[in-house]
Amino acid sequence: MARIAYDEGDAAAFETNRHLSGEGLGAWREAVGRHLDPHPGQRLLDLGSGTGSWARAFTAWFHGVEVLAVEPSAAMRARSVYLPVIAGHAARVPVVDGVVDAVWMSTVIHHVPDLVAAAHELRRVVRPGAPVLIRSVFAGRHDGIGLVRFFPETAAVLDTYPSVGDVEAAFAAAGFGTVALERVAQTTAASLPEAVAMLRRDAHTPLKLISDEAYDAGLARMREAAATEPGPVVDTLDLLVLR
Repeated sequence: MARIAYDEGDAAAFETNRHLSGEGLGAWREAVGRHLDPHPGQRLLDLGSGTGSWARAFTAWFHGVEVLAVEPSAAMRARSVYLPVIAGHAARVPVVDGVVDAVWMSTVIHHVPDLVAAAHELRRVVRPGAPVLIRSVFAGRHDGIGLVRFFPETAAVLDTYPSVGDVEAAFAAAGFGTVALERVAQTTAASLPEAVAMLRRDAHTPLKLISDEAYDAGLARMREAAATEPGPVVDTLDLLVLR
């Protein structure tokens, strides 16, 4: 997973800024539940588990589901709120063949350097018919991302991410087909002032990949808007489901 090699500073920022709560998590619980059919004994692979917030949420939401958390970054693993978490990446998942009942990948797909290799590796580890759930912003589908409003340069970064078609083609090569593509609206922050206070540049790949000048200008725009705009910050991401 090579777009950014997360170090200690990135992991700390991610832990502070990227853990959803309340309504934000609730929207994803409903979306995941529509495709996962959770039940005791089910084994879910959280690939690119980061600091563990999703693995922790799944075990809280779905009684008896076993989560296998796999994360390539040592800094992320060191800060994980879910244990155990093991080292691995999309082209080398450290489990034996055919033991996974479902795969979750949250804001990870754009870090995968070889989508075809990743798809074949997931085909190796999943049971027949197991779903792969990919939560992401895909190229050309970032109109629901609030940061783009304040940091317009991030749109160009997001358009370098894999498109839905790119992912579908790579996974088709490994025998997967698309069963669903839906947009999920999440409450990212209770208010814009809260979002400004929480914002950490190192937690967001698009913000790390724009210039310092573009970041400073965007932050000024965001602070100005926060002075007058009440209400929650709602972002819309995609959930792509393949089997």
